[in-house]
Amino acid sequence: MHPLRRHIEEVVSLEDAEFDFILSHFTPINKRKHQYLMQEGEWINNEFWVIKGCLRAYVLDELGKEHIIQFAVEDWWITDYQAFEKGMKTQIYVDCLEDSELLYITKENREKLSAELQKMQQFWARKTKLGYIASQNRVLSLLKNTAKERYELMCAQYPNIIQRVSKKMIASYLGVSRETLSRLY
Repeated sequence: MHPLRRHIEEVVSLEDAEFDFILSHFTPINKRKHQYLMQEGEWINNEFWVIKGCLRAYVLDELGKEHIIQFAVEDWWITDYQAFEKGMKTQIYVDCLEDSELLYITKENREKLSAELQKMQQFWARKTKLGYIASQNRVLSLLKNTAKERYELMCAQYPNIIQRVSKKMIASYLGVSRETLSRLY
């Protein structure tokens, strides 16, 4: 079974013809480690789904320090959602931490799929809700949990990511220094 079909069928069931129609709206892309999907200031019109690989989304502050806002591994979606939805220039960078295989869909194709297939409306609605919940939980964790609690939570929820990214990146994601992180484990 195609991995995208399996992913979508976690939410809605599909007939073969429906999946073929859905897949025809996606474009495959391969990126090497260290290649960017997007950089701050670019116009972005694509949402990316990870077949294989590991990516990160981050911003740079005025001093050039990275602040990682998201990792994405197999079965995860990634883009600058504000830029994607509002037709704005992106404020973030997304780059590959490993060689990556992705599928992307344009905003126009996503809207077309949603208009023509109610199942995809249901799928996107479910994914949007889950993404919102994850974002809210991340903000709440940053506001109320100690650095140690945030690290333990990340280890429990995302062991696959912990094993694939550097300690420096984990520290950036958790909002702590590398030195603070080294005292936590």
